[in-house]
Amino acid sequence: MSAADAVDRAVRTYLDHLTVEKGLALNTLTSYRRDLRRYREHLAGAGIDQLDQISESTVSEFLIRLREGSADHPPLSASSAARTVVAVRGFHKFAVADGLATLDPAAAVKPPTPAKRLPKALSLSDVEAILEAAGAPDTPLALRDRALLELLYGTGARISEAVGLDVDDISGGETDALLLRGKGGKERLVPIGSYARVAMDNYLVRGRPDLVSSASNAALFLNSRGGRLSRQSAWTVLVKAAERAGVTRDVSPHTLRHSFATHLLDGGADVRVVQELLGHASVTTTQVYTLVTVDNLREVFATAHPRARHG
Repeated sequence: MSAADAVDRAVRTYLDHLTVEKGLALNTLTSYRRDLRRYREHLAGAGIDQLDQISESTVSEFLIRLREGSADHPPLSASSAARTVVAVRGFHKFAVADGLATLDPAAAVKPPTPAKRLPKALSLSDVEAILEAAGAPDTPLALRDRALLELLYGTGARISEAVGLDVDDISGGETDALLLRGKGGKERLVPIGSYARVAMDNYLVRGRPDLVSSASNAALFLNSRGGRLSRQSAWTVLVKAAERAGVTRDVSPHTLRHSFATHLLDGGADVRVVQELLGHASVTTTQVYTLVTVDNLREVFATAHPRARHG
């Protein structure tokens, strides 16, 4: 029996094991058979004809080929490549357990992580319905809820950034902006649209004074006991407002953040400006993004965001 036949025989033994002892479905077995056939072709192309000749780099190179594509197949997505690597890892683990090989070169090769799917942006009408629902009836907590959600949608702030705000983080006048503290302690100034500004002023004048328990409490958003609003409570505010508004889709604070970005881009905003507003741009470590001043941000925001100013 040739060495190549030995590799094929090991694969067939593994597939028999999956069929008889694991009882995998026919479609699953077909996928495993295809994935392992690609793997055998990769080994043959590398001049490898013994299982114990396979190294971790051999398996890693196979993964790279899957993602890059070849003359035999187009580039595979992360999920398809991950499935193929799972088949290869299972094969090598079996080969060691069954005494067909002494080493498992695939043990440390991790399948690629599929890209996270962004939540679908809400329509502007759904956002407006949620914001209206948050502000009714006119009570201190409702004023807080309206201000919170207007701020989340109007600035693209992360939920942790919003609940972490202090009253002094809001600037007024011509420099109407908000100081947000993002991941890694990075700070950024973002413009506040007129809808969010009005909601914030209403809350600060008629809502927060009734909630605050101590003059020394600097937190912007307060709970019913006068302490800083938690992330979970802020999340609940949004969910309940969506329910009252009749919005049946699952919503989260990140849904509002994604809707903020999507609606800005739909309004013609430059993607680099949106990245800066979201706190994604790292102008000190990469040349990909352009440094944008807060004046530039305010101008683009006022033009592109649907709730930048009252009509």
